[in-house]
Amino acid sequence: MKKNRAFLKWAGGKYPLIEDIRRHLPAGDCLIEPFVGAGSVFLNTDYDRYILADINRDLINLYGIVKERHLEFIRDARLLFDDEANQAHVFYLYRTEFNLCTDDYRRALLFLYLNRHCYNGLCRYNLRGEFNVPFGRYKKPYFPETELYRFADKAQRAIFVCEPYSKTLSNAPSGSVVYCDPPYVPLSATANFTAYHTNSFSQVEQQDLAVQAYQLASGAAQVPVLISNHDTPETRQWYRQAQLHEVKVRRTISRNTLGRSSVNELLALFHYPGKTDS
Repeated sequence: MKKNRAFLKWAGGKYPLIEDIRRHLPAGDCLIEPFVGAGSVFLNTDYDRYILADINRDLINLYGIVKERHLEFIRDARLLFDDEANQAHVFYLYRTEFNLCTDDYRRALLFLYLNRHCYNGLCRYNLRGEFNVPFGRYKKPYFPETELYRFADKAQRAIFVCEPYSKTLSNAPSGSVVYCDPPYVPLSATANFTAYHTNSFSQVEQQDLAVQAYQLASGAAQVPVLISNHDTPETRQWYRQAQLHEVKVRRTISRNTLGRSSVNELLALFHYPGKTDS
């Protein structure tokens, strides 16, 4: 199966890990993602239906508009990717407009612009809920037209919802499969990447996710759950009731490209007795 790239840049995106994830995702009628992010797993799997959730309202709003109004959206978004728009003072004007904007369509356009023009494609909000990532200073930001068309086509099989992971998991029907890509636990005290939207994803929530995954897989619905995370003593403890698969992936969030290195990650598969991961 050909690998498809997402139209958003996304910290922690699963494109580099997609072959490992596909290898361990069980078959099912519907794939559910409580932390959809840029949607790389959605774009690179072939389920009949998808339920794609996230707590980031801007992300879910964007996906819904691309699904329903992609021709209009692509036409209008292209206008934000000319040379004039790739200047710091224009970026900060658009960022301010975005933070004040209450129109869903315009906000979606600006969200794509900010994603492709801001530093490292990060998505970060301050405590007031304002997008605050600085200008990225790229020579010519890429306009992902092909990727937008591909996403819009695949999105006809998907439902997009803005809700917390616990609600998404509790609503998972029998016959579905769940893939969870929560904010990763930090590898060290100085490498805390758990900030997620305007909240932080705590250790309590990490543990709760593992408990819910086990309950969902072993309960009456018998819905298998695959979770990705850093390979740490804590995650191995939380996922002790799952089948663990070690993978290496090159880290891409670093100011010093020479300092980027491969780290161990885990794919933890919670599944009911007798279910295989092939």
